[in-house]
Amino acid sequence: MNLRRFHIPLTSFIAFRYIRSRTNRRFISFITFIAIVGVTLGVASLIITLSILDGFEKTIKSNVISFTAHMQLFGFDNQILPNPDRAMQRVMERYPDVTEIAPYLAREGMIRSTGDIDGVLIKGVDPSNDISAARRRLVEGTYSLEEAEMGLQGIIIGKRLAERLRVEIGGKVIVYALGGTSLSLAQTRIMQFEVRGIYETGMAEYDGTFVYVNLKSAQRLFQVGRAVSGFDIMVSDVDKLSTLAEEIPLDLGYPYFARTMHQMYKNLFTWIELQKKPIPIILGLIIIVATVNVIGTLLMMVLEKAKEIGTLRTLGMRKHNIVRIFVSQGILIGLIGTVLGNAIAYGLCWLELTYRLIPLPSGIYFMTHVPIDLSLQNFMVVSASALVMCFLSSLIPARLAARLDPVRTLRFA
Repeated sequence: MNLRRFHIPLTSFIAFRYIRSRTNRRFISFITFIAIVGVTLGVASLIITLSILDGFEKTIKSNVISFTAHMQLFGFDNQILPNPDRAMQRVMERYPDVTEIAPYLAREGMIRSTGDIDGVLIKGVDPSNDISAARRRLVEGTYSLEEAEMGLQGIIIGKRLAERLRVEIGGKVIVYALGGTSLSLAQTRIMQFEVRGIYETGMAEYDGTFVYVNLKSAQRLFQVGRAVSGFDIMVSDVDKLSTLAEEIPLDLGYPYFARTMHQMYKNLFTWIELQKKPIPIILGLIIIVATVNVIGTLLMMVLEKAKEIGTLRTLGMRKHNIVRIFVSQGILIGLIGTVLGNAIAYGLCWLELTYRLIPLPSGIYFMTHVPIDLSLQNFMVVSASALVMCFLSSLIPARLAARLDPVRTLRFA
């Protein structure tokens, strides 16, 4: 037999035969199965964990941006800003990184329906230039905030608030607000609106607080003329947010003041980063547990196959070919486990994305269901890590197998 000519297919063939052993010694097949299950569960759990964490980050950032934009420009100490058109034109002309800028007027108020009364934040927006969440997150009705020449003006409210007020599309609500540049109870204003749309972001803090009306309606309600509270700003490169937040207020002068989304929601972004820090440790621990199973499996295989190893060595098989047999076996275990782990992870993530099986309390997690972000990068990184660890873990048993003395193994077999 010319082993040198056939050493590659021969070693792979022997490795495969050892994995699918059909002899009476079923323990070898059982521990091989356990090793594969260990790799499968490790890979699946890691991919699912990373997908959920990425989903949390993506959902929270998306919800925060949809309500506050990348940056907000407003008056220092909540002063109202006159001449909004001049400020918008100047920003768009001098700062090409700014892609969108939308004026708004926001103040606290009360909203009452026939069912209940609640405190809200009233935000007046320009329907033709609105980058807020109301337009993109509607679940009922239509986005219709254009000024009506006759009849009631429209209002968009959150689903959580609609449930508390027990109001539906077409229902009437009354809004109470304090008018004027200086807030006083003597200037209380009342305006009736018709509910045109209901939005839902999954973030209870917003869905139960923010209501949207036409900017001109808000200006009449608050009696501020053409002034606004501030501007929502979107940029092309979020890495330049800090620089723009410093330069734009200096350019426009007092009382303009800017805050980025990271400053306004520092606690949320800190929470996201904190959750990411333990990932390398978790990744390492789970893969190490899986690879220990591989090492144990191959060591048991070496002990059980000592006679066969001695026979192969006596027939002329070299040590490096013995090493290849057990390394190939470790890689096969890792490959099977990785493929199964990827399939299980994808299947469970798809089920959650499609059917929303796991609800979350929105008041705590800022969303109603477990978010999933299926990223090819997560699958590739986890799979590559698992295969590399399985390869490295197979080297120790493989080298021990190659060092067995063929004479001793055959004599005492």
